[in-house]
Amino acid sequence: MNSTLYQAWLQYAPIKDEELAAVYSRLLGTVVADLQQSRVANAAIQELRNACRSMLGIVPSITSEVRASSYFEVRIHAADAEEGTEEIGEDSMGAGRVRLGAEGFRLEHRGHGQQEKLILTGGSGKGVLYGVFHLLRLLASHQPLTGLNITEQPVNGLRMINQWDNADGSVERGYSGHSIFYENGRFTENWDRVRDYARLLASVGLNAISINNVNVHEIETKFITAEYLPTIAQLADIFREYGITLYLSINFAAPLHIGGVPTSDPLNEEVRQWWKDTADEIYDHIPDFGGFVVKADSEHRPGPFAYGRDHADGANMLAEALEPHGGLVIWRCFVYNCMQDWRDRSTDRARAAYDHFTPLDGRFKDNVLLQIKNGPMDFQVREPVSPLFGSMKETNQVLEFQIAQEYTGQQRHVCYLVPQWKEVLDFDTYANGTGSEVKKIVDGSLHGMKYSGIAAVSNIGKDENWTGHTLAQANLYGFGRLVWNPDMSAEGIAEEWTRLTFGNDETEVAVVCGMLMRSWPIYESYTSPLGVGWMITPHTHYGPDVDGYEYSRWGTYHFADRDGIGVDRTVATGTGYTAQYFEPNAARYDSLEDCPDELLLFFHHVPYSHVLKSGKTVIQHIYDTHFEGAEAAAGLLKAWTSLAGKVDLERLTQVTERLADQAEHAKHWRDVINTYFYRKSGVPDAQGRTIY
Repeated sequence: MNSTLYQAWLQYAPIKDEELAAVYSRLLGTVVADLQQSRVANAAIQELRNACRSMLGIVPSITSEVRASSYFEVRIHAADAEEGTEEIGEDSMGAGRVRLGAEGFRLEHRGHGQQEKLILTGGSGKGVLYGVFHLLRLLASHQPLTGLNITEQPVNGLRMINQWDNADGSVERGYSGHSIFYENGRFTENWDRVRDYARLLASVGLNAISINNVNVHEIETKFITAEYLPTIAQLADIFREYGITLYLSINFAAPLHIGGVPTSDPLNEEVRQWWKDTADEIYDHIPDFGGFVVKADSEHRPGPFAYGRDHADGANMLAEALEPHGGLVIWRCFVYNCMQDWRDRSTDRARAAYDHFTPLDGRFKDNVLLQIKNGPMDFQVREPVSPLFGSMKETNQVLEFQIAQEYTGQQRHVCYLVPQWKEVLDFDTYANGTGSEVKKIVDGSLHGMKYSGIAAVSNIGKDENWTGHTLAQANLYGFGRLVWNPDMSAEGIAEEWTRLTFGNDETEVAVVCGMLMRSWPIYESYTSPLGVGWMITPHTHYGPDVDGYEYSRWGTYHFADRDGIGVDRTVATGTGYTAQYFEPNAARYDSLEDCPDELLLFFHHVPYSHVLKSGKTVIQHIYDTHFEGAEAAAGLLKAWTSLAGKVDLERLTQVTERLADQAEHAKHWRDVINTYFYRKSGVPDAQGRTIY
């Protein structure tokens, strides 16, 4: 497909500035490279050739001979076997030798006029790939190359996408059409789209993917067998070309279900041997296989608890099988008692991950990584950072985000999530005192861990534009850029994506970036107030249903009555959840006076008359934000339609339809939430607006 919807941020639109195009063409017309050693680097050069054909109308020639005229030179400096890095010269600030890791790159412009050259040095073929995509970002956003001198390396070692795709072609929590991998219980026969997906992921520096749902069903349980491994090896080869390592989600009970073993007890020798033999067979087909992603003992998934064992027993058994091959076990920490009784206010789902895992710190093997959701509940529009971050100082930890907008509008509403993710990454846990931000825990630097990183649930499907809502592409792009460098700003990432996707018209850039940056606060304002969460239709998780989960077994309550609302998680009178944080966070959240308003109802049950730091009562805040949010949603549509004539018709139409639906749905949210709390509290709106 060649539509603007399909090309996402790899539009490679023609550069109409003739002077700028001439400079780019002079530098990139000839590529001096000897890339026999690297298939990944060759994929990078092919990407460069295709982009130059589209943007500049030239096809660079490839040679191994240095020219007297201007050219683009590509070098690979193999990383040192011991250190994994290579010294390549002084950095741009003249601060000394730069040690370049295998995934790092350096871009440097030298000379002038007809005797200038651009040099890309990669620590490996992967470094070359990331360097080429960075160069293409510069070209597409019309940045000068003269004087360029940058060195970049990824902050996080594991930069992963988790597909929740099922073999029947469905995608759990997928809002962009059917799977690009599977259909009707089989792998798709069209690998072209998979290859283009690999290009998209590589272009933002992602280097790992698990290709099936963490809820592993009957067919996917067999993915680790000889029946499916040859096909999966073909998929692995496509991703390998773009520097991406393939993982599989596995069924913990596979020995029992498909292995002819009468148990899946992780301490049973027959079970342990079965997994070792299975790992050997997987690596025979895929020598660089990444490892397993595991969801166990949560939401009815099988796990070690069935045998009286704990998470460390289960994870270590799998890790032992993968260890000789260098494989990893990524063990998800999304575990809780989903049979909770709503009458029991002492049991708190938010406590579950911390309570289960902190006693096991230090017991996990070195090749086990615990994957922890950003908050203690489940990807709500607002919740605190999980206290599990920093509490396990001897265990590898991976942060899990959800790019798929399960609770944030399902890609029918625009909700740019990078600002939310930035707040999580910048949150100071105080695990080792001041300066113990989450980003330092998950990059491994705070506790000196060997393996670490960030993963996220994918938001793509078979829709022509990949993500259902075209503006939702910004979340996939933003995730990759943020996990490469968590210090990038949300605004900077939004501008990058906008320029690459829609072009460099300054009005267009300002409007789209403004919409993205406002979208998360807008969505929050007309949905769940003050961090309480979960006022959403059960199962589908789309649309308002204030009491939808209030009497359920899932532990997601708001406890609203005629007098007040919120969950008491304090030490003195509540569930004691606040004590799971390090000081001063524990005291801050535990104190009604000090708790941030945006999380007030997550930590405290308060009367509707409680006065917020804004000076408003809780009930008036609920009314005001829901009226303002619906109005702001309509404002997004107005802002977008002002770009008619600037945005191509297919994207203009697609986004307009989504924003119109969002504006209407925001009014529905407004009226349902406001009416509920007016009827519950009996307190009228101070401004006398219509509440039904």
